[in-house]
Amino acid sequence: MSTHELYTIPAELSTWNVEMNGASRFTWEYDEGRDRMLALYQKGKDKQWDSVKRIDWGLEVDPYDVLGIPDQSIAIYDTPLWHKMDEKRRKDVRRHGAAWQFSQFLHGEQGAMICSARIVESVPDLDSKFYAATQTMDEARHAETYARFLQEKVGIAYPINKNLKALLDDTLSDSRWDMPYLGMQVLIEGLALAAFGVMRDITTKPLPRQILSYVMQDEARHVAFGRMALRDYYRELTDAERREREDFVIEGCYLMRDRLRGVEQWEVQGLSPQEVKQAMEAVEHSQYLKLFRSLLFSRIVPCVKDIGLWSERLQKAYADMGVLEMAGQSLDTLMRQDEEIAEKLDRERFAAEEAERAEEVATTVSLGAGEDVPPVTRG
Repeated sequence: MSTHELYTIPAELSTWNVEMNGASRFTWEYDEGRDRMLALYQKGKDKQWDSVKRIDWGLEVDPYDVLGIPDQSIAIYDTPLWHKMDEKRRKDVRRHGAAWQFSQFLHGEQGAMICSARIVESVPDLDSKFYAATQTMDEARHAETYARFLQEKVGIAYPINKNLKALLDDTLSDSRWDMPYLGMQVLIEGLALAAFGVMRDITTKPLPRQILSYVMQDEARHVAFGRMALRDYYRELTDAERREREDFVIEGCYLMRDRLRGVEQWEVQGLSPQEVKQAMEAVEHSQYLKLFRSLLFSRIVPCVKDIGLWSERLQKAYADMGVLEMAGQSLDTLMRQDEEIAEKLDRERFAAEEAERAEEVATTVSLGAGEDVPPVTRG
């Protein structure tokens, strides 16, 4: 089935052409480069995986209960609008909410794939080109994974949100080589990583937990890549150049915050204009979504501080968003946890499969020997 048949609202274009500026940079210096960057490149090669084989696509997903989380997480829960809905309408709300969120993950991953390919093209040093090439493959795998999840398990999808699209446009059309790093590795990837983490930690469903955990294992490296490259470069900027980057960060963070409102998911569900307005008022005042929004900046704010963009003006903007306290988060600790969770999930899954296979082999051998054995049961 064509993805366009899944969209709840028509996508504006089948393809979106972004005019890109700047130069493609070759380098003839093939020395060993920076040890930290080359170590990250080696890790990027070692950690490649196949979504067809690593993810258990045979797991069932209820499209009307994708994440298996309480209805209290829905912005309109316990409002007059919620109470006037029958159970069928509520099931649609659950499905559309998950479809909208995973659709933006999908479009963001394609954006990340194009941005990382842009970094390969434009970054001046070879060790960064090497690592960005591994990231391009990672992002392709993530887009493949989210597309399959939406097509096979959810059954509906949404076009790219206009705020995410605007940030991608700004990121890709800028001629400066560091802007794909700043826009994608720090802002878009940082926000996505935090969103994945919140969902990974609250879902009770095994398939979305697998997908989110494995994608996050890759994304932890990507954010580390952006920090490493920009921290070195931004030390050399003039005050005027640093201010330009801070302006970009401030505008991008407001765009990302506003993206979370997701008005389009309410507009397509047959609600009247007044009901859509009520839904958006509930989104604004939802305590769950306020907490969710603040947690989404847990990766961005400390990263921005770490790379050296930390003027009073930028801090004031984060205070206005209510996320300034996130500057105290330890990115290294968070990303180490992301890797450990994915590795633990693998150990648990594949150890269980090995035990099951061993039991089946033992049963077969016993049957061959003529022993009376109980049937194998599957949990």
